[in-house]
Amino acid sequence: MPTLKVTVGDRDRLDQRTRNRIKAAQDGDDLEDAQPVLNVGSYAELSRLLSPKNLELLDAISQHDPESIRATASIVDRDYKQVHRNLSELEDIGVIEFEGGGPGQAKRPTLVYDGLEIDLPFVGSNETIGAATS
Repeated sequence: MPTLKVTVGDRDRLDQRTRNRIKAAQDGDDLEDAQPVLNVGSYAELSRLLSPKNLELLDAISQHDPESIRATASIVDRDYKQVHRNLSELEDIGVIEFEGGGPGQAKRPTLVYDGLEIDLPFVGSNETIGAATS
């Protein structure tokens, strides 16, 4: 499994990175180092992704390979509905996926990546990320 690179920032910076990679591919450069990237628009979104409860869920899935959402909730000793909501959010952003879930089948959470790499660029004083300016 690859590692997911998580970045924080505006789309312009990511769009430029994408344009550079497209140009490199067109020039015949080797892109085997391609890494999946998830961009979050603000530190608040990053904080939600990296909340202690979400990290605990990712760790539980990695260590215990639970058979269902209910088993995952039991491992972390939390309410099923809360765990279901958190896992659904993690699925929405592509960090986990569910196997099964057909009629009479439990939904088994599985990791899509073997880790997260966080890229936090420090921006100049004229730029802000995820903050309102007055």
